[in-house]
This record gives sequence, C-alpha cells and structure tokens, in this order.
Amino acid sequence: MQSRDLVSVALSLFAGSCLCFTSAFAKQTAETGKLKVQVKPKQAYVFIDGKAIREGSQTDKLVTGAHKVGVYNYGYLPKVQNVQIEAGKKVSQQVTLQSSGGKVSGPFAEIEFKGDPRAAVLLNGQTPDYFVGHVDEFNWEWIWHQRLLVKPGTYQVMVTREGNTIWSGSISPKAGQHLTVYLDQNGKTKTQAWKEGLTMGPQPRFHAGIASATIVPAPVSANLSAQSSELACGQSTALDWNSQNAVATSISGIGPVASHGDHSVSPERGTTYTLTAKGPGGVTTQTVTLNVNTRPTETLALSEPEIRYHKIGDKVVEQDSATLNWSANNANSASIQPFGTVSTSGSRTVSPSPDQTHTGPVNEDVTYTMTATNACGGATTKTATLHVVGSIDPPPPINLGSLFFPTAYPTQKHPDDGLVASEKEALTKLARHFNQHEQYEENAHLLIVGHADVRGSRSYNQALTERRADLIRSFLISQGVSADKIQTQALGKDDQISKSQVKDLQAQDPEKPDKWEARNKRATWLAYNRRADVILQPDGEHSTEAYPNDVSDARTLWQVPRPSLKAVEAASNAAGSQQARAARPGI
Repeated sequence: MQSRDLVSVALSLFAGSCLCFTSAFAKQTAETGKLKVQVKPKQAYVFIDGKAIREGSQTDKLVTGAHKVGVYNYGYLPKVQNVQIEAGKKVSQQVTLQSSGGKVSGPFAEIEFKGDPRAAVLLNGQTPDYFVGHVDEFNWEWIWHQRLLVKPGTYQVMVTREGNTIWSGSISPKAGQHLTVYLDQNGKTKTQAWKEGLTMGPQPRFHAGIASATIVPAPVSANLSAQSSELACGQSTALDWNSQNAVATSISGIGPVASHGDHSVSPERGTTYTLTAKGPGGVTTQTVTLNVNTRPTETLALSEPEIRYHKIGDKVVEQDSATLNWSANNANSASIQPFGTVSTSGSRTVSPSPDQTHTGPVNEDVTYTMTATNACGGATTKTATLHVVGSIDPPPPINLGSLFFPTAYPTQKHPDDGLVASEKEALTKLARHFNQHEQYEENAHLLIVGHADVRGSRSYNQALTERRADLIRSFLISQGVSADKIQTQALGKDDQISKSQVKDLQAQDPEKPDKWEARNKRATWLAYNRRADVILQPDGEHSTEAYPNDVSDARTLWQVPRPSLKAVEAASNAAGSQQARAARPGI
C-alpha cells in the first residue's frame, strides 16, 4: 500500500471518531441546562432536590426537568422554589432572604468543625430545614471568630454535601465548653474550657463579618395541656399546644401537627400524650396524661386444685385434667394466659404439662391469669392456680455389651456366618430392650461399630468389619428393630484395645478367664479386638467391652486360627450356650 493510501485511511478513521465524539457531546449538552442562583446574604447555602450543594451565589449544571431549589441561612426565612431546566439553556434566580427571630440568651457551648469546609451542617434532622451553616463558618477561633454557639444539651449532627454524608453522630456540649469535631477523623472530638460561654450576653441568631461568623440556634420550647385530665367513659377533651423554634412538631397517637393548635380527643383508656418538638436548637418533649375511670369485675376458678402427670422418656403415660370456669361483667373483651383471647364467659378443659425437662419428681404450679377490659380502658386481672404432681422418668434402660467374632468371620463367601449362639442370645435381648426403650425415646437409635484385630491388610480388615457390622444389623432387624433405627460404622483394625487395657478389663471381669485363655496373652488380646461395639444414640452410651469367658462357645471366639465353617455353624446353632452369661453386661 502506498504511503498516501495509509494517510487517507488514517484521516477517515479520525473523521469518524470526531463525528462520534461530536454526537456524544451534543447528546450530553442536549440533556443538561444551567441554573444560576444569586443569593443574599452571600453566606446563604443552596440545596437542590434536598441535597446540599454549596454556599453563596453559584451556577450549577442540572439535568433537564423539574428541580426544587432551596436557599437557607440560619436566622433567615428560607425560600424554596421549583424550577424547570431546559436543554442547553440557563435559568437565573435572585434570592434575598428575610431575617427572622430575636436574640438567644446563654449560657453557651461553642462547637468547631474541622474538615470539608463547604459541607452543610444539620442539627437534629436530615432535611434542609435543620441547616445551621456550613463547615467553613465554624472552623476558626483565633483573632476572628467562626463559631457555632449552642445551648448545653445533646445534638444529633449530620454533615453532608451533594447527597453524601461526610459524618453523622451525637455530641453533648456543656456550658462554658469549646468542643471541636474532627470530620476527617471519623468524628473524633476534643473539648476544652471556654469560660466566655458562661457570661456571654444574648446573641443574634446570625452574624457575619469579613472573616468571622457566629450562628446561634435558638432553643426549642413547647407546651402541652388538656382542658380536663379526668374523664368519664366516652367523654372528650381538647389538647392545646404551642411550640417555638421547632421545625417539626408531633403528638403521640395523633401524628405531625402544626407548631400550635388544639385537637379534641376521646381516649378509651388512660392515655399519655407526648408532644415532641424538634429543631436545630434542640429536641423537647411535653406530656399530659388523661385518666379514664372505669373497672370491670370478673371470676376465675378451677374444678380441681391438683392433677397428676407422668412421663417416661418422650411419652406421656398419665395426664389428668381440670375444668377452668370464668366470667367477666362490664367488659367487652377478655383474655386468659396462656390461651389468648376468650369470650367474656365460658369454660375450658386444661391438661397442662410441667415446665421441667429433666427427670425427677414433678411438683409445679400452673397459673392462669384472666384480664378483662372494656371500651373505656378499664381492666382487671384475676388468677387461678393448678397444682401439678407426678414424675418424669427416663426410658427403660439398656445395658450394652460388645459382640465378639471368631477369627476372620464373617467371610466374604459366607457373610451370614460368624454370630455364635451366645452372641445371638445377647443380640436377641438387646433388640427386646431397645424396642422397649424406643417406645419412650422416639429419637433413639443404635450405632454398630465393627472392629478387627491387627492381622491382615488394612483393606481386608475394613471389609471384614463392614461385614461384622452389617451382620449384627441384619440380626437386629430380624428381631424386630426398625431398619432406620440402626446405623453402622467400620473401623477396620484402627482404634485397637491395647494389651494393658485388656489386662484391666480381665481384672474387672467377675468371671475370670480359664487357664488356656490366660496363658496366651496375645491370643486373648486379638480376641478382644474381634468385636463390634454398640452405641446408644443420641445419649452416646457405649457398650462395655467385657469378653464372654463363661460361655460354651468362648473357645471358638478365642482361638487364633480361623475356625472351620462347620465349627462356626455348630457354635452358632448350639443351644444353652448362654448359661452363666446372664451376669455379663448387655445381657
């Protein structure tokens, strides 16, 4: 390509980009206009659409459409106007505020702000009506005075600009105190004595010089009274109120009201009305209480003073009842705790449960409280107490004992073999006891944990212990235990019982091991680890690891080599092998 061709392409691309930029700029210009505001006094602050912009005369770019423009200066009456901004045009306004309000008497506290100089400072509210000045009017106290003087008290401060909150928080300046708020340090404050505030005479609400400014918010005052404070049912009276220097005035139960006025009320019960007046100079409240004289009468009684209650585990097996009777005169509504709303007369059968959740004797009082009211606010209460006696008992106990297996059983080829007769008898009894226990403990379930001795690989023993746990689970199911009440876990050859533990277990066993067992301690140790433990959940009760020394098939369980299938089947089907084993835990 020739060089002039490259130049031609570049010029085309540049022309295209210029056209795009010109189009975007024209679109932006078409969507905005300008507002020029000239204010007097020159310190007056401009709010647009409720957002603090800045102080003084100014020109602002605004999107087209309607906007609300407010000009504020404390000690002057604000002016708020609606303006319509047209695309590419400028709207001009000249706003002169009229001063208002007399001087304010001390004592005073002085507040100084350090930070964003053009941000607006609002006291006790978040709308422009609570504006007292901007930070640059309160940030200097040396030679020239730029300060905010307030009466002692607590003030909620909001410092804002262009819709953003610079800082907000609460301060409580005291008389004769200079308090500095550091906006750039998250509202950190510093105080020092300022004795001038204790003796200073009355001050104008706003005064500004060439390099000085003093703004003094006037304290808010209010009064509230009632023509009559004692009323009969249905009688009305008038509330009268007035407030000074308040931006917002409200009365509880009525809502926002004018700064002064009257309002007729007819309360149905004794009522306290609270007048709240709020302005930059503080928040004050006044209350008046109206009493309404009326009183209903009522009766509340139980047919029986005492009932019995008996619970086993989760199951209530005995619960007596009584009849609660009630009536209320001169009342149009009634409630009985713990029932809630009831008719003004009636009866109900009650069968309360005690509050206690632990086992033991029950000896409690259950109190029924009736409250009757009428349309005029009258209310009375009456109680009746029912005595509950009985007991809460644990579910039937289960003595848990671990189950033991011959070496290598059950095998992969014969997964249903390996439970000798003595272990079957133990499991049969466990199933019977668990089924009784589970009737009274609905969350009860069994966890079967399979173990193996140290011989063999880890994978082999893992599979072996899974078969042992599954075989026990299947046997328990055959004895009537619900399948969803049994969980299994296989630990392989992990979690071994040590030889010293075996020695301790044997010492605790009332049925001492035979000589053949005592002579070969390794074989005995291995036999103790060929087992499955039983854990009762959710209690976490663990089976005792007592080896069955006293049963006829003990040798089959104990021997180190794997017994033949024929020998295991014989031991599994033997009758009477339990014999003296009745004392063994879990049986």
